[in-house]
Amino acid sequence: MPRPISATLHLGAIANNLQVVRRFAPGAKVWSVVKANAYGHGIARVWRSLAQTDGFAMLDLAEAVLLRESGWQGPILLLEGFFQPQDLALLDRYRLTTAVHSDWQLAAIAEARLSAPLEVYLKVNSGMNRLGFAPERLHGVWQQAQGIANIAGMTVMSHFATADGPEGVQQQMATIENAAAAIPLPRCLANSAATLWHPDTHGGWVRPGIVLYGASPSGRWRDIAASGLQPAMTLSSEIIGIQRLKSGDRVGYGGRYGATGAQRIGVVACGYADGYPRHAPTGTPVWVGGVLTRTLGTVSMDMLAVDLAPCPQAELGTEVELWGRRLPVDDVATAAGTLGYELLTALAARVPVASEI
Repeated sequence: MPRPISATLHLGAIANNLQVVRRFAPGAKVWSVVKANAYGHGIARVWRSLAQTDGFAMLDLAEAVLLRESGWQGPILLLEGFFQPQDLALLDRYRLTTAVHSDWQLAAIAEARLSAPLEVYLKVNSGMNRLGFAPERLHGVWQQAQGIANIAGMTVMSHFATADGPEGVQQQMATIENAAAAIPLPRCLANSAATLWHPDTHGGWVRPGIVLYGASPSGRWRDIAASGLQPAMTLSSEIIGIQRLKSGDRVGYGGRYGATGAQRIGVVACGYADGYPRHAPTGTPVWVGGVLTRTLGTVSMDMLAVDLAPCPQAELGTEVELWGRRLPVDDVATAAGTLGYELLTALAARVPVASEI
């Protein structure tokens, strides 16, 4: 028998979440972001559940090719653009839209031998300070791009640093609008947070990512609890061992948890080699047989311990949900001092994955 740990993908939830995005941004087209192998869910497994999208966006050229060869015939956007001039042959072959954030990319496109011009997203650095042209250069870059025969349609693109927090997007929006004021191109600005909470950013296209998988861009489940978004992944396992502790007994590597009295604990087949965060402290929430309880001690490579005091009915084989429909991944991530993004994308290849509608 295999280890009892598994991940279940709720494909109906993913389709639902795309429709929620459309309700929040009814006037915009949607790039469904499937970078990092669809945030750990698997592009090949989930793309058909997002087939009503207007386009897919990602980073990896190999993932773009996989999506195209899997049957998607609509637009595909490379969010970081291409990385070498020779990549343009694949962009041409598979008809990919590319972000352009550097002068060398413009030069490479101008010099390439293509079967037809490419769609291009001109990226402006509005304050994130990762990729993009300086705002004061955007107008000149646009004029230069207009003269390149290998460029077809263009869109202005940027990315928000604080759309999920109290600072908001006003400063970056002002920078973008000032830079692009005389440029009659569509805008593609809104990430997940801006799509939900800043409708003035929606423009021609929005780029939802984490919300398609039912987690919060802020890292707080309560911020999306009333949105209609649904968790798209459940990570579950079982209790494979039970220990009865007495006062003073310690649990796990480093003995970081100590019993203060008689206590019953469960050992669960899940550890950091499965993608569960090793740094999750004692007290991280976990769902055991219908009851919310907590982890105890240090997470091991293959196992973790849970407190069975709140669930005395638990026994060998009792179901454990690490995150999912009953326990939001954001709540687990918050306890571990990280974000749901990290947990979902860290799901290990050794965890069996099943899909359900």
